[in-house]
Amino acid sequence: MAIIIQKVSSKSELKRFIRFNYELYKDNPYSVPDLYDDMLNTFNPKKNAAFEFCEAEYFLAYRDKRLVGRVAAIINHRANDTWKAKEVRFGWIDFVDDLEVSAALLKAVEEWGKKRGMTAIVGPLGFTDMDAEGMLIEGFDQLSTMATIYNYPYYPQHMERLGYEKATDWVEFKLKVPDQLPERFRRVAEIILQKYKLKIVKLTRQEIKEKNYGQRIFELINESYAPLYGFSKMTQGQIDQYVKTYLPLLDLRMVTAVETEEGELVAIGISMASMSEALQKAKGRLLPFGWFHLLKSLYWKRPKTLDLLLVGVKPEYQSKGVNALLFYDLVPVYQQMGFEYGESNPELEDNKKVQSQWSAFEPVLHKRRRAFRKDI
Repeated sequence: MAIIIQKVSSKSELKRFIRFNYELYKDNPYSVPDLYDDMLNTFNPKKNAAFEFCEAEYFLAYRDKRLVGRVAAIINHRANDTWKAKEVRFGWIDFVDDLEVSAALLKAVEEWGKKRGMTAIVGPLGFTDMDAEGMLIEGFDQLSTMATIYNYPYYPQHMERLGYEKATDWVEFKLKVPDQLPERFRRVAEIILQKYKLKIVKLTRQEIKEKNYGQRIFELINESYAPLYGFSKMTQGQIDQYVKTYLPLLDLRMVTAVETEEGELVAIGISMASMSEALQKAKGRLLPFGWFHLLKSLYWKRPKTLDLLLVGVKPEYQSKGVNALLFYDLVPVYQQMGFEYGESNPELEDNKKVQSQWSAFEPVLHKRRRAFRKDI
């Protein structure tokens, strides 16, 4: 039977779009499902502030009335303007191991993009850098994280057969929490504090509210992430959304800020207990019992692994070793909380500044993911 591509045009079809990933990976021990309600909000123009500068369409693939694939087509006009590009993105792509299916899905995105003046297709990418990005090409036997994509090994094989080429790669490291910080690391951190007259700050809920730290954190991320592949500066609407959605979930012991004597924020490190196993147990649902697994991982019976969600350093401080100050403060916290390993989450393969900070943590490169590109 021929492949039929259908645009998502109703709430029930959007639900099928989201649930297809759960069904395709329900027996996979390494895949970590997204929370269903988060996905509904992500794809809803009224709930996702990225729609201020993005447009999107979602497609489902059927063979003989059976759902066999999905993909999102996205144009981030802000990113295209920033990078002087005319690219349509494909994201949230999943398909059975059938080249006709993957070809039909990507063709739908290509045609949708061409009608809107785009000259290239790239992905997998989300609306912005705050969404999961990059197709896994190494590390299929490693547990995924809540911030990344997991996919079967046949996915990148399809991409290559369909004429897609590498745009960029991200690497991920498994890091060992040391029993104690090396004396050299500690000494360097203390020298940096004195040399640049910096101070380490631990935030409280009250300070975040009164001193507007949420706004300041995301303004710093905008500045420090600006040179990274495909990044588009977050709007005020996005910042407001992220502050409201994510900051209340953080255990502030695992958040460290660095400031100047005058109180200027120059670095931020945000980490949290890994939610991977909890999300697997929740199966993408908060109700009826998914919330229990998530809260258990956060507060009652933490896993041995933590996720390094965000590390941002003001550009003029990036070559001054300021990153070391974050872990000078955080490593004792990780030890006290019983963590043994950390997940770096994706870093651009050529971002040597970031990768150099892991030397004290016995880094093991255990996953690699890729954005693919093709002219259309």
